[in-house]
Amino acid sequence: MDVYSKIYGLLTFILQSILLSSTTLEPFDLLYDNGMEAFHKGDYDNVVRYMEGALESFSEVRQTRIRCRLKCGDQHRFDGFLTDKIYEVILYRAHCINQCTEGEIGAQSMHKVSEDVIQDFNRRIPYNYLQLAYRKLGQLDKAVSAAHTYFQANPEHVEMGEHLEQYKAQKGVKEEHFIDRESRPHQKAFFAGVKLYNKGNYKESVTFFEDALTEYYRADVECRALCEGPQHFEEQNHVLYKYNLYELISDHYTQVLHCQHECIRDLATRPGRLSPMENYLPLHYDYLQFAYFQAGRNEKALECALTYLLFHEGEKFMSENVEYYREVLGHDGQPRKEAEQYLKRHKQELDLLLIGSSNLGVPYTEANYWSSSGGREDTNRIPSGTNGWMDYVPISKRNVTMSVLHELREGGPLLYENVRLVQNSVTLNGSQRVLFDDVISEDECSELNHLAHSVTAAGDGYKGKMSPHTPNEKFEGATVLKTLKYGYEGRVPLKSARLFYDVSEKARRIIESYFMLNSTLHFSYTHLVCRTAISGQQDHRNDLSHPIHADNCLLDPEANECWKEPPAYTYRDYSALLYLNGNFDGGEFIFTEIDAKTVTASVKPRCGRMVGFSSGGENPHGVRAVTRGQRCAVALWFTLDPLYRELQAHVLRPLTWSISTHVSEP
Repeated sequence: MDVYSKIYGLLTFILQSILLSSTTLEPFDLLYDNGMEAFHKGDYDNVVRYMEGALESFSEVRQTRIRCRLKCGDQHRFDGFLTDKIYEVILYRAHCINQCTEGEIGAQSMHKVSEDVIQDFNRRIPYNYLQLAYRKLGQLDKAVSAAHTYFQANPEHVEMGEHLEQYKAQKGVKEEHFIDRESRPHQKAFFAGVKLYNKGNYKESVTFFEDALTEYYRADVECRALCEGPQHFEEQNHVLYKYNLYELISDHYTQVLHCQHECIRDLATRPGRLSPMENYLPLHYDYLQFAYFQAGRNEKALECALTYLLFHEGEKFMSENVEYYREVLGHDGQPRKEAEQYLKRHKQELDLLLIGSSNLGVPYTEANYWSSSGGREDTNRIPSGTNGWMDYVPISKRNVTMSVLHELREGGPLLYENVRLVQNSVTLNGSQRVLFDDVISEDECSELNHLAHSVTAAGDGYKGKMSPHTPNEKFEGATVLKTLKYGYEGRVPLKSARLFYDVSEKARRIIESYFMLNSTLHFSYTHLVCRTAISGQQDHRNDLSHPIHADNCLLDPEANECWKEPPAYTYRDYSALLYLNGNFDGGEFIFTEIDAKTVTASVKPRCGRMVGFSSGGENPHGVRAVTRGQRCAVALWFTLDPLYRELQAHVLRPLTWSISTHVSEP
């Protein structure tokens, strides 16, 4: 029997090994890298094979982590145990998660993947490769869905928008091909409900709104599970500065808790957007209470109205609705339990976050994403008087495009004899836009170009990322202060460093005078920048050198809004680009409408040409791909607020220099 037991054990081990090897996933970052290599070789069959495999692997790793964390959390619970057993539960849960994850996807897919690759997947970059590969292979239906999926998360991508318009005209392309392969179920159901509600199909809309709520709470559970991964402690080394077990656990748990608390924001944010839809979760109950009323289901309407008031206690219009429902029904109702529990947990987490952030030494301010009750704007929000018409407005009135601190004017004197006005706001099809030529001479362009080759560093202004906007170009930059330092060290001619400042000051004076500003325009940030096309990576390019954006607000093309709030540089008031050369292919500067798709003006760089404009949402702009050569310019941002001017360095004469690492732009 002992021999048979050994044989049986050996066979079991072999079978387990076979099963384990059959479930091992290929790492998605390796597949992605192979896909990009195939793309550059023009091997489109393998582009499809590797990119589809990478997307499948990425999704499976994510879902496995969710499944294992939830399963092990259920098996090893923290509730109902003695305090001295807490670490026992932690150890068993950790062991369970490791075994579960490795057993499902294999050890190879559990290695650390670079943040850049993860961000590419979050930004849906693989779909950009797929749409071109499918198009080359003649599979237009798959090309359209890949392009549409990519564009949902990258609405500022002008070329992709143009491709989608071209696809619509292609024979054999149908409306049902325009699908978002990465659509989030809770948002998909919600917007389907809104469309039906808009059409007056209240009974049908109820089904979608209820599905949206179910999917929302499921997505919340998954989001919170994903937060239980590694956390980033920027500029902190816990081994060096904290030895206490409880401090380390507190710091890590606080960051996990903050991530979980922010799931509210994540679930309310549409792909490619930086800001969440306002009042998103409560809005479900607002729609439902009225849809149920229209469908003659007043008890359900009362239930949803009371639930809405959990988020917005005392809201006048909903309180009046509640009174109406109570009067019609002759009795009261109760809010929904899932919302009560959700808000109770939310309050408990906030209390813990305040303690944890105090331990970290970092102040915490609650970001309440349902603080405003806006969203459903029926002509009359009282059930007895509304007619069911609505206009869904996800963005509140607090968003602005430009702070008008002065009367908007243009056409002031150019101050310098050789400077020529080429186009104004009218001919550039916008507001507060201008184009000048001969701002500097050919010799000055040549000297600054030579300076750029000596002082610029790859990724300067972007934390060292050589290609922050596109993998097909190298970005290099240098600040005035760095250039001056090189000048005093003898590494570059001091005369050239001084020229960098002089032309920047010249540009500042021209912009201040032309736009007839009634207060001083200060430097906010000044950058000498070059973008270089990477050899061998220019075939079939359809991306931008710099995506469409605004300089002082967060562009939301779908909502036709620009959010003037951090992380945007809200203090910037005017911008200018002074070009140093034109001997390259592509690289045109473009203005668009706020939809980030409709190009209103295009500027081809050349030596001495300068485009200037106000920095708000009235002037979305970007840079077309540089496909050959190198494009260099002096990029300048100005502010009317002296509090945000560049730090001063009293060298040569009192000047303003930058020692920050603000994000650079075209």
